[in-house]
Amino acid sequence: MTISESPRRLVLSKAGAPVLEPVTKLGGQPVWVDKPQWPLSTELETPMMFLGQFRLPGEEVRMAYLFMTGSEDYVDGTWDSEEGENALIVQPGRVPSFITVTDDAEGPTMSEDLAVELVPAGAAELEEGWDDRLGGPPAWIQDEEYPPGDWTFLFQLDGGGEFYDVNFGDAGIGYGFLSADGEEGRFLWQCS
Repeated sequence: MTISESPRRLVLSKAGAPVLEPVTKLGGQPVWVDKPQWPLSTELETPMMFLGQFRLPGEEVRMAYLFMTGSEDYVDGTWDSEEGENALIVQPGRVPSFITVTDDAEGPTMSEDLAVELVPAGAAELEEGWDDRLGGPPAWIQDEEYPPGDWTFLFQLDGGGEFYDVNFGDAGIGYGFLSADGEEGRFLWQCS
C-alpha cells in the first residue's frame, strides 16, 4: 500500500540558505510544526543525525522527520525499523514507544539545506531505478520488507548522491512508512 496515488521523484539542489518552511527537504535543521521532538540513539543516548523532512499529503500541515544515528558514531541496528537507532517522527502524531526524544529544536545534520523539487513520475520511470521518491511503490534492493504490523509506504531515499552521503550500507536505500492511522512512522534500510 502507498500513501499517494501520484508518486513524485525528489530532485535535489543546494538551497543556498536555510529552508524555513514546512516543505519536503533534506539536511539543514527541522522546521517543526509542533513542539520539537529530537530523538536520541538508544545505544549512545546522544542526539541522532537529522536527514530530512517530508510533507505529508493532505490539507493540514503535517510532517515526517527522519533521523538516524550518525555514521561517525556507527552502532549496529540503524537499518532496523524498531531498534531505536533511527526514527521517523510524525507531527502532529505520536512518538514510537521505543524512541526517547528531547525538546531540542536543533542538532546534528547530514548536510546543509537541500531544496527538493517534487517531479511527477510514471510507473515505468519508477521501475527504472532506486531513486529518491515520495509515494508510488518502493523499489526493494532485497526482498519486500515492511515493518511489523500495518504500514503504508511513504518515501525512499538513496544513501548517497551529489549533495550528501548517509551510511545505508553498500549502495543502500532507506524506506519510510506511516502507520495505518497516519500518526506514527517507521524507517528501515537495505543494501546490496
